[in-house]
Formats: sequence, C-alpha cells, structure tokens
Amino acid sequence: MRHFLTLKDFTKDEILEMIALAHKIKQQTSKKQYVPYLEHQTLGMIFEKSSTRTRVSFETGIYQLGGIGLFLSSNDIQLGRGEPMKDTARVISRMVDMVMIRTFSQEKLLEFAQYSKVPVINGLTDEYHPVQLMADYLTMLEFGKDINPICAYIGDGNNMAHSWLMLASKLGFELRIATPKGYECDASIVADALAFAKESGAVITISDDPKEAVRGASVITTDTWVSMGQEEEKATRLKDFKGYMVDKALMSLADSDAIFLHCLPAYREYEVSEEIFEKHAEEVFTQAENRLHAQKGVMVWLDQHRKER
Repeated sequence: MRHFLTLKDFTKDEILEMIALAHKIKQQTSKKQYVPYLEHQTLGMIFEKSSTRTRVSFETGIYQLGGIGLFLSSNDIQLGRGEPMKDTARVISRMVDMVMIRTFSQEKLLEFAQYSKVPVINGLTDEYHPVQLMADYLTMLEFGKDINPICAYIGDGNNMAHSWLMLASKLGFELRIATPKGYECDASIVADALAFAKESGAVITISDDPKEAVRGASVITTDTWVSMGQEEEKATRLKDFKGYMVDKALMSLADSDAIFLHCLPAYREYEVSEEIFEKHAEEVFTQAENRLHAQKGVMVWLDQHRKER
C-alpha cells in the first residue's frame, strides 16, 4: 500500500510522475474536460486542524475526478471522544477508498496509515506539508523556472521548511534555508535531507543569514511566523524574526526574474511586505490554485498504483 505521508518516501521519478499527472489533469480541467479518474470513489477527509485551502481543494478535487468527499472533523467522529487512532483507521478505511488527514502529530498520521486498508494522504502535520510542496513545484515550472532552480526559504524552521528540504534533496536542486537562531529545522530531518542530497546532487545550505540565502536565487518563499497554536508566542516571535521579512530590499538581492511563493495565509508587514506580496500576487494565487491540481495528481497516482498491486 502506497501512502502519501512525506516526500522522503518517494523517488525523484515518482515525484515527477505525480507532477506530470497534475499538469495533465490541470490542462484537462482548464478545457472543462473532467475525466472521471476516481469515478464513484469516496475520499474521507479527517480534520483535527482547520483549513481553508485544504478542505476546498480536496473536496473540489475528488468531485472533479468523479468521486465524493466526506468532511470529518474531530468533533464529528469518535476520534474526538478518545477512540484510538488505529480503531478509527480500521473502521473508516473499510468504508472509503482513500483518506486525507490534516492533524498535529506526524505519529498519529503514521499510526492511521499503518492500520488503514486504503491510501492515506498527509494534508498537513506539525512536521511536514508535502501536498503544498507538490503545488509549489508545479507553480515553479509553470512560471518558467528550471527543473533545478535555486530556491531560498526564509523564516521559521517548521513543517514547510522540512518539506522544502525533502523536495530539494529528492529532486536534486539547490535550497538555501535561513532561520533565526532558536528556530532551526529539526536536526533529524536535516540529516535525512543531507543523506538524500548525497544521492541526488542537491546543494543544501542552512544559515541564519536571509541576505545570503536570497542572493541570486530564482525562487523565494516564506511562511507565517506564528502558526496555529503559537498565538501566545506572537510578541516574542515578532521580535526574534526581525530582519526576516521578505521586502523590496531583500528581493532586490535575488535573481531579477525571481518569483515569490507563500503557502498562505499571509500576514503583510510580518513575513512579507505588502508591496512584495501584491507584486507577486499572481504567483501566490496560482500556487494556491495548484493545491487543487497537485492533489488530484497525487490521488490519481495513488489509485493507479493500488490497482497495479
């Protein structure tokens, strides 16, 4: 059983297969050609953590593929009343064809997948956000970036930074991460990425210098400094992240044709200036739309591989 839990579980060729499939399906969708790749299939969507883009993109995506999505918040199912994750998995996976989970703990996701009879997709955990990176890479290609771009991630060493590490180390492109001291990426995830990079040829640089990270890069990306559940840390974080805003001065160090990406929601004048966000709004909102298409590519790929077993 193939699940989509983190990009480190896939080869370069497999990731590119999913991206190519996503591009193909997006082209079909733009022509109103809704191919029922997942006809009559049901996607169970478990949300322990709320989201705008994740719910809309998965629910719309499965519908456009000929299936139906079931929104299941932790308050709607027995998981919210203390039922073990493994029991929830063994029940739900007997009734649906695929499951997407957006939760806090990667361990809970892994436990669900272990007991599931159907493919499980990571809609986000505290450690990884792989579906977002599939959308990001699709967007980079659509805006004319080379398959091996120089990318710079500026900000918190969170699930987005971890997922960038996995994508770069698997595909073999250059990634520069700049985080404030005390907000570095998880050391074990960095170690995994560096090990993969030895095989792929990826160049990974990690520092606390956003200017050096951005210099000459063709893709600049960031994320909110205060994620869900960190609201009490806001004042401290805003102080600690001073100098890490992606603004005109920082972007001027990047390649002249550099694009800016943000997984949203974006908080202007914190991690990105209003000026830069609006200048690159087409890139950011194409990126948001591509969650829909990238996830369709992932779902169809998982279904195809399940049928090949």
